[in-house]
Amino acid sequence: MRAPGLVLLAAATLAVAAEEQIEPEFVRPLVPVERGRNDSNPVWSPAGDMIAFERSRGDDREIVVVRSDGAPVQTIRHQNSAAPGKAQFFFPGVVEDTSYNSGISWSPDGKRFVFMSNGGEGNYDLYLRELDGAISRITTHKEKDGHAHWSPVQDRIAFISGRSGKGDVYLFDLAKKSTTRLTLGESSYLYPQWSPDGRRLAVIHGSNENHDVYVLEPGRAPPVPPKALSTWHYDDLRPVWSPDGKRIAFYTNYNPAGDPKTWAIAVVAADGSDPTEGSGLAARIVATDVVPDVERGPAWLPDSRRIAYVREEREAFYPVYIADVERRTNALLRTGTKMNHDVTCSPAGLIAFRAQVDQWDQVYVAKLKDAKP
Repeated sequence: MRAPGLVLLAAATLAVAAEEQIEPEFVRPLVPVERGRNDSNPVWSPAGDMIAFERSRGDDREIVVVRSDGAPVQTIRHQNSAAPGKAQFFFPGVVEDTSYNSGISWSPDGKRFVFMSNGGEGNYDLYLRELDGAISRITTHKEKDGHAHWSPVQDRIAFISGRSGKGDVYLFDLAKKSTTRLTLGESSYLYPQWSPDGRRLAVIHGSNENHDVYVLEPGRAPPVPPKALSTWHYDDLRPVWSPDGKRIAFYTNYNPAGDPKTWAIAVVAADGSDPTEGSGLAARIVATDVVPDVERGPAWLPDSRRIAYVREEREAFYPVYIADVERRTNALLRTGTKMNHDVTCSPAGLIAFRAQVDQWDQVYVAKLKDAKP
């Protein structure tokens, strides 16, 4: 179903984008630029004083933790230890001695985080980086566990596991060391994201090229079914809550031309009061021609009004834009960088993103002039 007014909305947005530009206070590499490695997927700590990101060197993927000024804290290339008296066993061509670590989510206190790792042995589980920097394994199932997100108010971690055969949402309680299954879907759930108050989870649910956005309320008594925020036949991905918890932004491949490879950002009320399909949902589009960063999702600024994203402009080498949800304007952020991806924003308004330098990916940080010190 096409919305008759969306073509005019898209044209107006593009016209404003061509006129309006934002000059940041500064743009700088997070750490010194270096060839021979690729850095990606930055994730700010809750206080914004540290940032963790993924670093690829050959087939290995490490997690690097630095302070906001780039000072090193820790590098994680986790390798599970062999059982006492036994050597680690690797089956060539199936399980190799490669350490893959990704998918960071910080604890509310910013002193710990959870991440996904194969432990250098092929089976993907969730691991916890402790207060003292030690690493402990918190899931041990033979099926893949990932997409972890730590509750912002409790020591509870939502994650996706293939142990059900479909891909369902599970909840791990750190204090009780217990795991609870939250969904019983006929098709996969992906990318759980806690609301700022820790009471609800936004997820996507569906299969193939048609995922919809739902909100779960774990622990509510009596239980309530997932609430759909989108129900049309377009693909909706990676919902992210606004910092005030009132709205949810997500990627959608709805567009007037019906091109499944053309993406936009929609913003809807988190309480489910907005239309879930048709022209009503199409009217909630706030940015068009978007490059979806599925690992991060739309990057809300602290004011819960603006979203930073990458625009599908090849001739401009995929620039960073700022969408104003309320004014329905989009403005170029003049970063001077190329091939940008993985945009995320700290609670203080610092924007981190991945950019390419001499064909190698580096993490950059930009500060808006109205951002907090």
